[in-house]
Amino acid sequence: MAEPLIELKGVSKAFGDNIVLNNVDLTIYRGEALGIIGPSGTGKSTILRVIAGLLEPDDGEIYIRGQRRQGLVEDNEEPVGISLVFQNSALFDSLSVDENVGFSLYQHSHLPRKQIRQMVEKKLEMVGLPGIADLYPSELSGGMRKRVSLARAVMENPENEAANPDILLYDEPTAGLDPIASTVIEDLIRDLQQNQGGCGTYAIVTHQHSTIRRATDRIIFLYHGNVQWEGSVDEIDTTEHPAIRQFFSGSVEGPIQVAN
Repeated sequence: MAEPLIELKGVSKAFGDNIVLNNVDLTIYRGEALGIIGPSGTGKSTILRVIAGLLEPDDGEIYIRGQRRQGLVEDNEEPVGISLVFQNSALFDSLSVDENVGFSLYQHSHLPRKQIRQMVEKKLEMVGLPGIADLYPSELSGGMRKRVSLARAVMENPENEAANPDILLYDEPTAGLDPIASTVIEDLIRDLQQNQGGCGTYAIVTHQHSTIRRATDRIIFLYHGNVQWEGSVDEIDTTEHPAIRQFFSGSVEGPIQVAN
């Protein structure tokens, strides 16, 4: 078995009296597409933020390519680049698409603006949005804003190749999109995994059945802060696990408690 790119061992996280993650073990291997699923409020977005180094767990250990992380991401020189794609795209409304996608390079590199602009345009072409660099987020549809956020997530910095993304973390990338726009994003996520200039490894939090089936290979199911089930996408239709059966059928009957 190859060495995990990311490994969580016994990770726990609480906010006040609310235990969100409870002794979670998780591994992500290079080149895989991991889906993190489960009912709302079960710690899926929290686990992404822990992996990204934006939240520090209360207990447990996090290893990045075998190296234990201490503290938050800014406290370490990470051995791999990790990029988080937020659910709401998290674009700066006052900045153009060019300035959003190239934000890190404009702010933290010595590259000429012309070179950064060329790099931005290349990434926009990669996500199917050529010629929009001078537009602003308010001029874009929801699906276009999602694609701009993907372009930003895979931007490289030739001055600091160690920080280039080795793994993408997607937080509900198709939330709020119609089925056609969702399909575009799902296909794009796969394209970015396979194409040079993209990123070959990712973990994706989603509720959407089409995204689970089209954009993931392996699944972990979180409930009550624990990993309740793990398996391949193909096993979704054959497992007898009651929580998985309930989740994918949408039934109110089963072990998953329905909030009133």
